[in-house]
Amino acid sequence: MSKLFIAGEVFHGAGSLEELKNITGKKAVIVTGGSSMRKSGALDKAVAYLTEAGIETQVFEGVEEDPSSGTCMKGAEVMKTFEPDWVIGLGGCSAIDAAKIMWVFYEYPDADFEAMIKPFTVPVLRKKAKFIAIPSTSGTGTETTGLAVITDREKGVKYPIVSYELTPDIAIVDGEICASMPAHITSNTGLDALTHCVEAYVSNIENNYADVLSKGGLEIVFNNLKEAVNHPDNIKARQNMHDASFMAGLAFNNAWLGIVHSLSHQVGALYGIPHGASNAIFLPNVIRYNALATDRYPDLAKVIGKETAEDLAQAIETLRSEVNNNASLKAFGISKEDWDKNLDYITANALADPCTGFNPRVPSLDELKAIYNACYEGVVYAEEAVAAF
Repeated sequence: MSKLFIAGEVFHGAGSLEELKNITGKKAVIVTGGSSMRKSGALDKAVAYLTEAGIETQVFEGVEEDPSSGTCMKGAEVMKTFEPDWVIGLGGCSAIDAAKIMWVFYEYPDADFEAMIKPFTVPVLRKKAKFIAIPSTSGTGTETTGLAVITDREKGVKYPIVSYELTPDIAIVDGEICASMPAHITSNTGLDALTHCVEAYVSNIENNYADVLSKGGLEIVFNNLKEAVNHPDNIKARQNMHDASFMAGLAFNNAWLGIVHSLSHQVGALYGIPHGASNAIFLPNVIRYNALATDRYPDLAKVIGKETAEDLAQAIETLRSEVNNNASLKAFGISKEDWDKNLDYITANALADPCTGFNPRVPSLDELKAIYNACYEGVVYAEEAVAAF
């Protein structure tokens, strides 16, 4: 027997933010990032709807990109003083992921962050509050996943905290909130959603629900991402990408991810490369690497009118170029000297990343190193490269 893990209630469609006025409770803390949600008016709308519902609201602003454990602790302190019965993550993935971990430490002030790095060790939540996720970017699907990615600044490592306890009680998937998203973020996050579709489909966990969602999400991304990047006011394209992101998140919440994410987490933490951008660099070469262990990629290729795993890899490279994303890691300004100095460190961390355990092919340290080097240079991965180590 299997269980489908999904946000408790899902409201989607343009204008669905209004559902906030229908929730019941006494107090809510809204966790958000910089100023984008305030500038766009989404934050004020959310507060107004909560006020209409009779809910007192406090806002925690300033969650940084790649949120740190320190920021999460600060937010938890605010919650301990205010005592909300709703925690609301509003904004990009960083804000929602941080809100999830703030929620954990609000309910369990003495919880051990290091211990929670081990998958499925977050304690039972909802003793003090429930959780609402309202994404402003269309990529991570965090509004329906039991995942939060938190960065340890001192170690330069991103930790995926994995637990179904973190799956939100309510998800609001409103494409209007994305209308102000800049083109480069639209591109990065859309490619992140695409990566989720591909990795969930070839995961070593078999799940019919995840398979259908992965295929559907992949098709929507290929049909809508360029339009959303080039015409940001097209709310239909925005909503379609928001829906695809949710579908991809729901898929991987039930089948999990692979080494694209293991590799990507490390370069994001150490070099600050945007997550979707690094995913899009790794994905084609990981397809080439994994194709020796799984025959599932042609299924995805057929969704977009192609045939083979290599066709799929090349179609992703084409889309990546069409939405103005880099094709190599060195394009982000990483010197060869700096890359070589850190390669062993990031490769070891990637091998130990929880996502590696769900990859269809069990990688070695040298194989991951070879993929890293190919993606640093922006060249096609070849099995022969492994012999160099």
